[in-house]
Amino acid sequence: MSTTADAPTRTDEATGTAAAVRDWLRANARPVSDTDADYLGADLDPLIDRLAAATVVGLGESTRFSQQTAGVRTRVFRTLVERHGFRALAIQDSARSGERWDDYVRTGAGDPQSVLAGAWRPWRSAETVASLEWIRGFNQRHPDDRVRIFGVRPPQAEPSDYDVVLDYIRHAAPRRLTALESHLTPIRTAHQVDEHVQRHQGTHPGRPFVDEARDALALLDGLPESPERSAALSHARLILSFHENSVAGQGGFARDERPSADRVIEWQRTTGARIVYWDGIAHVSGLALGVGQSEADAFLGTGSHLRDHFGPDYVSVAIGFHHGDLGTTVAPDPGPDLIDATLGSVDLPAFSVDLHTQAPDSVVRWRLASAKLRAISGIYDPAKDAYAHVIVGSLIGAYDMLIHIRQTTPLRWLPEFATAG
Repeated sequence: MSTTADAPTRTDEATGTAAAVRDWLRANARPVSDTDADYLGADLDPLIDRLAAATVVGLGESTRFSQQTAGVRTRVFRTLVERHGFRALAIQDSARSGERWDDYVRTGAGDPQSVLAGAWRPWRSAETVASLEWIRGFNQRHPDDRVRIFGVRPPQAEPSDYDVVLDYIRHAAPRRLTALESHLTPIRTAHQVDEHVQRHQGTHPGRPFVDEARDALALLDGLPESPERSAALSHARLILSFHENSVAGQGGFARDERPSADRVIEWQRTTGARIVYWDGIAHVSGLALGVGQSEADAFLGTGSHLRDHFGPDYVSVAIGFHHGDLGTTVAPDPGPDLIDATLGSVDLPAFSVDLHTQAPDSVVRWRLASAKLRAISGIYDPAKDAYAHVIVGSLIGAYDMLIHIRQTTPLRWLPEFATAG
């Protein structure tokens, strides 16, 4: 078999595409001057102008441990509120937690630290405190046009639920108290460090938390009917549901997030408010995706359902980084097959790029093709960095815009959680 000497090879085509993508990125990258949440410069205007007409904007971070990704996310949110009338913030947390956030920013009830005491672990940071205080201040200045907050997940168990069950048994069946404590004491730690993270860290006590929760619920069987028993049962069932629906309880991340999307859709329908949605890049993606080694359509995130419902009025932004300190670990330079490595070819500390900007055919094909993006969770291991990614069937189908930050420093955890994983 013979070949024409000057016929392009696949390697030549890939090299040419890579060069064209780098050139396009360098020509169209919009510098982000500062990732600090309080920065008031006009550097984000091109990105904000693209988002301004949306009904729902998903802002997804590739890690929840970075000061810089959190800072630029907050800058985008504040500008959409102040200049474009967005009036709701959807958070990856339970409805109960969202109600406390909302009470604080509407009425000043409590204080940010106590509001966050029962929140999902990644929210318990100085950065979140600053966001709550800013929204509270905005609402005080605009009492007739306030920003609301809601959690996208159903009501979930919190540490106080365990106390209700324990108090009931302490008075109604004290002989069962020791057994109940043996089941509840280890599993309530999941509200500080997720069970799957405990397994990764080697601190897990061994028995699946969902089994402990079932045994705790069984200890309420056979006790006399009373309002107190009914209340304790309700709390115990909430505890069991929490562990059944955790990452460890489900055996992985690949669940369908339709209920979370329905919560956003219903809020928008009933209030008419335009919404900013804060979550990870897997959750805001406009397409189903794969996590780690799973298939590209294994995970139906909230964003995929929002795209189905709102169409182009749902706009998704992926906020990623190249390398840096995440507090408990340091992330190295990304592997060459990740979008983050390609974005790193732009010589800027931080920038945004609109994936819908006009481009040559080779770049259009690159945007339409499947893509891997770095995604770092609480079980991240730098030695297994090659597995820390999501894969989407089409980059531009999943995300409308990208924000890339070259180097990251750790989020500032609230003191009581500073050493938690």
